[in-house]
Amino acid sequence: MKKNDIIKLKITSMTAQGSGVGKTGDGIVIFVPYSAIGDELEVRVLKVKKTYAYGKIENIINPSPDRIENDCPAFGKCGGCVYRHISYNSEKEIKRQRVVDAVERIGGLKNVKINETVANDRVNRYRNKAQLPCQASTDGVDFGFYANHSHRIVPADDCLLQPELFNKVTKITREFMNQTNQSAYNEKTGKGKLRHLYIRYAEKTEQLMVCYVVNGNGLKQEDILIRTLKENIPELTTVIFNSNRENTNVVLGSKNRTAYGKGYIEDILRGKRFKISPLSFYQVNRTQAEKLYTIAENYAELKGNEVLIDLYCGTGTIGLTMADKCKKLIGVEIIEDAVEDAKYNAEINGIKNAEFVCGDAKFAAEKLSRDGIKPDVIIVDPPRKGLDSELIATIAEMNPERVVYVSCDSETLARDLKLFTENNYSVKEITPVDLFSRTPHIENVCLLTVD
Repeated sequence: MKKNDIIKLKITSMTAQGSGVGKTGDGIVIFVPYSAIGDELEVRVLKVKKTYAYGKIENIINPSPDRIENDCPAFGKCGGCVYRHISYNSEKEIKRQRVVDAVERIGGLKNVKINETVANDRVNRYRNKAQLPCQASTDGVDFGFYANHSHRIVPADDCLLQPELFNKVTKITREFMNQTNQSAYNEKTGKGKLRHLYIRYAEKTEQLMVCYVVNGNGLKQEDILIRTLKENIPELTTVIFNSNRENTNVVLGSKNRTAYGKGYIEDILRGKRFKISPLSFYQVNRTQAEKLYTIAENYAELKGNEVLIDLYCGTGTIGLTMADKCKKLIGVEIIEDAVEDAKYNAEINGIKNAEFVCGDAKFAAEKLSRDGIKPDVIIVDPPRKGLDSELIATIAEMNPERVVYVSCDSETLARDLKLFTENNYSVKEITPVDLFSRTPHIENVCLLTVD
């Protein structure tokens, strides 16, 4: 096999990233993006390795029964969706299988109960956050999304995962930038002003935050921009300018200036009110997050007398929605602003039994253990890289009856579950929850109990 060969291939499975997988007669595995399980294809070989290869669809001989018509012009160009060409039922099965494969292959765990994927009620328009990079175009400036594995921006007037309201913000901003002759940031030269348009929407309260990430302190004539936004978008609650002068891929800088409103919005989640600042973590799919946190609460089995520790608590969303079910809540978060928001969220919800600690989860857990804190339940919701092995050992030493692990990465979850089982915990159940329809990502809630 060599580059540009055309071969016939049947797709039999999917990778974690959403590419189809097929095998040639001599056992070579070929990865094919935007294919579907059951497809019979002619595939052009793009790259050949020793035991595997990459290809692209040249012709669909017999389509999979799961195939549907793609409904987005940017599909296959931007780095977001990978499943717009298959049915949602098929997507749910693929995502559950990803969890099964990770738990068995990486975790080495057999016979773990893995429930059916909790479906998303809206596969479109569910996101409450957008980060749109800005670029120079023939007509001035434009917004879009990064192509897969690159920083090349694919222009897009609409994203089907985002509210149509966001399109109004984008249109007003583009017209303002072009009319006032202001520049987009250029990553290569480090020059230009506007880097990103960053939008957040609180679905329950209908509050909108518009944040401009600039290479500087602000934009020329920004009062005109703010006035235009206010006149055309009744949901507008606050406008913020975030300064990011660094040569970095990180979207937001650390310095915010509020140009209109309070500098934050508020949303309601499981009956509690939460402050959302530009740097605050808040699940991008509010409705599915409610399902996720309800499952986590059910796994925690709180009766009212427990000490609950919430590691990687962010602004307190998980723990505070359970605070009235436990005796004491202790949240731990390394980002200082998030801790202050968590304290504010406890106050506005009248929660008196919550304490929040600013610090690294591993060291904070070690200190709580030294201080003699005996948690009955520990909840962890770490970033994609998962937990530190030393933190897992510390959790085991604290000996909570239950550990509820919320994970956004099935592979690091599986790795960590193996370490928990080596520290006298049993994996009882995992529930995948689809927060990110049409993308390859899947959230999981896992229950562990002490042996």
